[in-house]
Amino acid sequence: MSEHGLQAVVEPTGEDELSGYLDLLAAIGQDFAMSLDVDETLRISLTRIMDYLDAAAASIFLLENNDTEIVCRVSVGASDITGLRLKYGQGIVGQSIAEQASLMVRDVRSDPRFNRSVDEKTGFTTRSILCAPVSVNDLYLGAVEVINKRGGDGLFEESDRQALRALAASAAMAIRNATLTRSLIEQERVQRELELVAELQQSLLPKPQPAPFPVHGINMPARTVSGDFYDYFALPDGRIYFDLGDVAGKGVQAALLMAKASSLVRCLGKTVHDPGTLLGMVNREICETAARGMFVTMVVGLYDPATGRVRLSNAGHEPPLHLMPDGHFDNFAAEAPPVGVSADLFPEGKFPETEFELGDGSLYIFTDGMTEGRVTGVGQLGIDGVKSYLTDFADLPIEERLEVLANKFIEPGVPLHDDLTILVLEKRD
Repeated sequence: MSEHGLQAVVEPTGEDELSGYLDLLAAIGQDFAMSLDVDETLRISLTRIMDYLDAAAASIFLLENNDTEIVCRVSVGASDITGLRLKYGQGIVGQSIAEQASLMVRDVRSDPRFNRSVDEKTGFTTRSILCAPVSVNDLYLGAVEVINKRGGDGLFEESDRQALRALAASAAMAIRNATLTRSLIEQERVQRELELVAELQQSLLPKPQPAPFPVHGINMPARTVSGDFYDYFALPDGRIYFDLGDVAGKGVQAALLMAKASSLVRCLGKTVHDPGTLLGMVNREICETAARGMFVTMVVGLYDPATGRVRLSNAGHEPPLHLMPDGHFDNFAAEAPPVGVSADLFPEGKFPETEFELGDGSLYIFTDGMTEGRVTGVGQLGIDGVKSYLTDFADLPIEERLEVLANKFIEPGVPLHDDLTILVLEKRD
């Protein structure tokens, strides 16, 4: 078997020696099984190896920077070289890694591979070195190095080399398992945090209101968390605020900005009854606090059921579509860049507004997850496809209509191309 395999190792022959050797292997495995602190466990295991081989010092070097360097991760004993960096293949320990071979140098002064600069820096005198690669199959992790046999003539023996090779192989498996376990635990922690963020996002979405409330929405995240949001709420005088937005970017950072933007609109909208002014105030706050390069495309509107009038302000978002009963569409293109781009865009900070009569038509606001979404047999829907669907399903009740529209983008086993959010405003009896 190859030098990496444990079967190739000649184990200690004496009964007491064999018992101690097996106890050491078991102890190293238990050390790693009981702790997720890899560095501390390496320190404990190295101390066990150093004592077993009666060495003056021991260290473990691991590969870093795409295997171009080796760094001393942990060092114990008389010479502390923790943090020492060497180029790949440098020194005897570097050769052990490069050649994947156990190396024993009984007199380093006669070996040209010995890196004397380390002794010069530490003041320690190295006489003999024993190294063994730390690897699992074809996965090379680094090497274990022990220095200066303390007993006898101060030189390592062949039995020491064989023992260290087996101990290094055992440590390699334990390191690999501990690293994988820690990675799985970290993945679970991140997933749980994402789930908590998703729960927070869902709690910010408004609860569906029964007819005759005129606004209804739907949100379908492409991943655990979404950068899309929508909201609506009634003012004391009967007018209704509504908004929909899309945060640039993905992940937790985008989700947190989504939560902030949505909360700002709801909070400020209770006293600021002007969509353009409200967007200006949100824009200034986002510009001051959002991470550099993050922004939000957003539409904010105010609907007055008594008059049927809608005031709308669009900051860099997809043009809302106003579908009339005769099938005609009006669209309201953005007259301002997204929120968060610049704090000084318009005089007095007010974003441009559009005012129109809702009538018997329906106003649709949606994110680009709809226009850029892919539908089976159609491909990317595009604005013409969106208009076609809105026309086809116009006679359905508002809640059913949104469900049917959203389901057009769902294909079993295939994730959504992007977050999908749709908001509709229409007069209902």
